[in-house]
Amino acid sequence: MQALIGFAVIFLAVFGGFALHGGEWAIIWQPVELFIIFGAGFGAIVLGNPRHVLAEMWLQIRAVMQRKTATLEFQRQLFLLMYELLQLAAGGLKALDAHVEAPHESELFKRYPLILAQPKLLHFIVDNFRLMAMGKISAHELESVLEQEIESVFEELSQPARSLGRVAEAMPGFGILAAVLGIVMAMTTVAEGATSADVAVAVAAAMVGTFIGIFACYGILDPLSNMMRQLVDEERKTLESVKVVLVAHVAGKPALLAIDAGRRLVQLNIKPSFAALESWINELENGPQPEPQTPRRRATDRPQGQTGDLRAQRA
Repeated sequence: MQALIGFAVIFLAVFGGFALHGGEWAIIWQPVELFIIFGAGFGAIVLGNPRHVLAEMWLQIRAVMQRKTATLEFQRQLFLLMYELLQLAAGGLKALDAHVEAPHESELFKRYPLILAQPKLLHFIVDNFRLMAMGKISAHELESVLEQEIESVFEELSQPARSLGRVAEAMPGFGILAAVLGIVMAMTTVAEGATSADVAVAVAAAMVGTFIGIFACYGILDPLSNMMRQLVDEERKTLESVKVVLVAHVAGKPALLAIDAGRRLVQLNIKPSFAALESWINELENGPQPEPQTPRRRATDRPQGQTGDLRAQRA
């Protein structure tokens, strides 16, 4: 929703300002130049990226438009899932096999649907618990392995935003290309006996291509690629938080302290306090605590001194 509002403001400011200047919409609407500019941009994206990058780009654009960012509830489910897995691992890593081998069928994972809906995060958690179950690994070795994996994942996830940013930089050039073609067509009308007024209108229509290219760059594609970069940064922070939890666990820290170590890497706007984390874990272990009941006052119960006041009123 926020992305849609932002784009609506951009379009309203640009085209609304054009209308306030007395501009005519018929001059802006040039379907052929739109086809040339955006068709060339789309072709450059397809030509310059392999299929898996194009698929990831589409997924990230959808996520940005839907604005599915991490929330406090997402952090709660993530930390409680990690806590339960660490508790199982403390009793022997073999106890994890039934859960990490088929997480979508595990009753433990089913209690945390927001994590199941994140395939990359789920894959990262499951794979590294499998790694820990395969044999003894030191905290230093595990940290090195996880850092390399996160860097590799981050590099791959960042490719769509970089590619879209390069195409955004090329859009003014495609706009100039469309404008040049329009001017060429305008000049051919001179040989056909067109009046100066007709030539001026044709040149003005051709220059719209330059406008469209610049607008597509700075008003659409560049903000979109920036939002995609922010989305990838959020995913990286989540993976790093899981990494710190796993490393702290292998280093021998208690489960609560390991979870708290990961909590410290969460971005500030959704970072839970330690008290909130502790209350989540207490509720998980002991069940929801009943709220204290306020005793209901009976009709015959009166504050001290009220009886005497009533008698005085009657007298």
